[in-house]
Amino acid sequence: MKMLLTMLCALLATTGVHAESRTWQPTAGHTQMPIWPDAAPDAQPVPGPEKMTVSTDLIAGLPVTAVTNVTRPTMTVYAPKGTNSGAAVVVLPGGGFEILAIDLEGTEACDWLTANGITCVLLKYRVPGPPYDWRCDCRPHNYMVPTMALEDTQRTIGLVRHHATEWHIDPHRIGVMGFSAGGFLVAEASTRYKQRLYKPVDAADKESIRPDFAMAIYPGHLAVNGKLNPNVPVTRDTPPTFVLQAEDDHVDGVEQALVYYTALAKAGAPAEMHLYAHGGHAFGLRHTQLPITGWPELMKAWLKTIGVLSK
Repeated sequence: MKMLLTMLCALLATTGVHAESRTWQPTAGHTQMPIWPDAAPDAQPVPGPEKMTVSTDLIAGLPVTAVTNVTRPTMTVYAPKGTNSGAAVVVLPGGGFEILAIDLEGTEACDWLTANGITCVLLKYRVPGPPYDWRCDCRPHNYMVPTMALEDTQRTIGLVRHHATEWHIDPHRIGVMGFSAGGFLVAEASTRYKQRLYKPVDAADKESIRPDFAMAIYPGHLAVNGKLNPNVPVTRDTPPTFVLQAEDDHVDGVEQALVYYTALAKAGAPAEMHLYAHGGHAFGLRHTQLPITGWPELMKAWLKTIGVLSK
């Protein structure tokens, strides 16, 4: 089995998968939009065409759909159901920068957000990419910056702000939410917003790329040997952050949450952290018998506390 960063990747590397040649498409009524008007910057080769893979190994009784070989990043906008809160969240699926768990950590997060009156913008960012290298099936450096993925994230935040009026969004209530590798992108977007990694291409790139709030769910890549990844320069201006992890996460490890939260607290950045004894890794928002299943309600309470949702 390939040495993969996340359990999702491990599951999808087993024999219990069903690969499909067609690419992922959102449900009817939603359209993927390219985030770059022309070729994406700093493009890198990938092993083949974009594809979607469905695992027959189940998480909470359901399969996991993975997307890989993404060279044309897109965003899909999901409008809120019922009363529009005015808030929006860019969702960043995980997958070790090798794949994107597009349902478990993407569309299912959008379902929860839209049900709570929040516009969801699902980003299909470029993978595979650093720190995973498909040419050697390795991660040569723990502190590499996932340049392409962060470029895509920065671009998307600017696009959402640029279209705020059109999409009925408050430009001052735009957040990011990510799982595993996506959780690391959340931390990078929250701390590396003063400078874009790419040259501006249009009016959307005149907008601020600082998230107004952030949710890092079982994030990875944030710490090694108890030290914070230097590519996540936390300051007191880092946006309010919600951090969640299970103590028995043996993929990224509880150290990731602890080190990041400690850095936020030391810098004076508003943060809330929740640790559960059991839950493992890559549980998403799916219902199980474990107490950690209730974590979205904690996030909802936090969103009310920071004024993103009304009380």
